[in-house]
Amino acid sequence: MKTATDTLCITNGTLITGDDSPPIRNGCLIAEKGRITYVGDVGAAPSLAHLPPDQVLRIDARGGTIMPGLVEAHFHATYFNVAALEDLDIKYPVEYVTLLAAANAKLALECGYTAARSGGSLFNIDVWLKQAIENDITPGPRLAASGREICGVGGLMDWNPDFRKIGMEGLVLLVNGADEARAAVRKLVKDGVEWVKTYPTGDAASPDVNDHHTLCMTFEEMHAVVATAHNHGMKVTGHCRANEGIKNALRAGYDTIEHGTFMDQEALDLLLARDVPVVPALYFELMSIQRGPEFGLPPAVIAGHQETLDGGCESALMILRAGGRLGMGGDYGFGWNPHGDYAKELSFFVNYVGFSPMETIGCATRTGAEIMGRSDEFGTLQVGKLADVLVVDGDVLGDISILEHRDRFIAVLQGGLIKAGQLAQSPASAHFRSSGR
Repeated sequence: MKTATDTLCITNGTLITGDDSPPIRNGCLIAEKGRITYVGDVGAAPSLAHLPPDQVLRIDARGGTIMPGLVEAHFHATYFNVAALEDLDIKYPVEYVTLLAAANAKLALECGYTAARSGGSLFNIDVWLKQAIENDITPGPRLAASGREICGVGGLMDWNPDFRKIGMEGLVLLVNGADEARAAVRKLVKDGVEWVKTYPTGDAASPDVNDHHTLCMTFEEMHAVVATAHNHGMKVTGHCRANEGIKNALRAGYDTIEHGTFMDQEALDLLLARDVPVVPALYFELMSIQRGPEFGLPPAVIAGHQETLDGGCESALMILRAGGRLGMGGDYGFGWNPHGDYAKELSFFVNYVGFSPMETIGCATRTGAEIMGRSDEFGTLQVGKLADVLVVDGDVLGDISILEHRDRFIAVLQGGLIKAGQLAQSPASAHFRSSGR
């Protein structure tokens, strides 16, 4: 990827570093060659008067907010207009899904998400999408890929009946026992994924045989996945709603938990003892309840989503108040929860769950980078880190819903380069983009 060659200077805004420091009301950020060299009050900033004007890209935050780029920690690039589970693997041919994934990645960047961790992908499209982004072939967040997912035979993700003779190979590797679990991970090793996504539990979407209190993998299968993945330097996560499934995942050595919906005190203690992050992804549940009827979701499914929403909010707040770590992200790409609405998750956690705006931003930046294993590169605005910055026209701490409106973004920067926002179209910044500055 190209790197910036000149100096970036952002002033005239409230600066949120993302590292629990108080906001700096008259902040300034300076970056050289794509990395931050100064963060603090404008009054203490080093002078740039010695530099020629055409070597300094100055951005006026217009009294708004200067903050780290957002991290979508549960990103499904290959989901698009999903109305039923089957749509995830047989609605479109893989060639078209690849194009849709590139479009979704571009949209995520335009929405202020400069990094994302995949939560599962049709085939290993996200592996190659990551390569395309890093090689400047297509714009998108810095990506961690996970490729195909793993689930027990007959579990939540095993929906294609045997008589169809089409299996689930494009989206899910189905396993029976520890040996098959190990074999599935080895296929993902060859694909080049970084994260192994599994399905230890069911979901409200399948109320008859795999609901949100059902287990879809055995502990032995989960342990085999973790041991094999860790041996190859990969991390493991899992769709965990049922309390026993959460405990199984933590005891098996999972690196993160997706959802963590129904947690008792024992599960919380296990979580805190290992300091495992959780990505609740709860706005999807609210949308399933509010918009599900127009998409034909049955009453039993909607009732299950309501129970999931209530339990998930309680668990998320319990984790945060106990000092645990939470990332922000959700199952975007469903008809009732489309791509582009990512930041509505943040407003939801402030207005519905009870997080403060600063707590939510920390989850959506710092913790997201920690989950990706790249907190030394981005997630907070600190000297030495990449200048992945979101400059917003408005007071985000006063009204976090501003982040839902990409037309309020003055600039979305990756490594000091303007990639999206109002300034991406301005003649003044075109020089810096075209020259790699």
